[in-house]
Formats: sequence, structure tokens, C-alpha cells
Amino acid sequence: MSIESRKVSESVVQTVHMVRPNHLNAAGRLFGGILMQWIDEIAGIVAKRHAHMNVITASVDNLRFLKGAYQKDVIVIKGKVTYVGNTSMEVKVDTYIEDIDGGRTLINRAFFTMVALDENDKPAPVPRLELETELDKEDWEKAKMRREMRMLRKEEDF
Repeated sequence: MSIESRKVSESVVQTVHMVRPNHLNAAGRLFGGILMQWIDEIAGIVAKRHAHMNVITASVDNLRFLKGAYQKDVIVIKGKVTYVGNTSMEVKVDTYIEDIDGGRTLINRAFFTMVALDENDKPAPVPRLELETELDKEDWEKAKMRREMRMLRKEEDF
């Protein structure tokens, strides 16, 4: 029996949102909690596409707010699988503001650990990841380092 695998490109997800008044915090910027909801949804869809089963968010690393977003800004959120273990996947989610000419400015980056679940909500094996590009290979190597750091933090109960 061959081990099932999927390409990175098969699970890439991109969404677009416009920042509306109900998305703003008291300072008039995009509320971080709204953005966190949007990026968690993207991570879940990416992982579901890769695993072809339900998934759960196990952790979020390096959630970095680099720049604010304001009313009427166009927000583009892009997610992709960067690493797979036995039952877990790392999903990188980048968030950009897109200007009128289509140029993009990175405003947020996060790395999600998603776990695949079987029909009994128990962790289930995920397909291997086929790395298609040099960037995919770079992302895989960086993800391996982040995974090692997560394991160390877990051991230290940090």
C-alpha cells in the first residue's frame, strides 16, 4: 500500500475581506480578534483540504501583528500547508493589505498547528506533503525548526 500524499498547491486558500465599520476597534483599526477569527478559518480550511477530514486547531505560533488595517482596506489572507507530521500539519497564514494597484503589504503572519480527526474525533494520520518549489522546501525546513521549538516548550511546560 502506498502512502497517500498531496501537493502544497492543492490546499492553498486565499480569501478577500473589506474592513467595515463593525470590524473596527475603539482606535479605528481592524480589531485583532476579527482578524484572528478570519485567519483561524483559513488555517482550518487549508488543513481540511490537505487531510480530507475534520481538523482542530492545536496551537498558534508567532501570531505577529506587523501593521494596522483601517476602514475600507482590502484584506487578502493566504494560507498553505508548510509541514506535516503523523496527525498534525503546520499551516502558514499571511495577511496583506491590497492597494488599488494590486500591490500587497504584509500585516500579519501566523503559524497554526492543526490536527486531523477521524469520525470519533481522535487524531488521524494525514497524507504526506509533496514539496513542489524551492519556497516549499524552505518553508518545510523552517517549519521543522519551529516544530522542534514547540516540542522543547512543551517539555518545559512553557
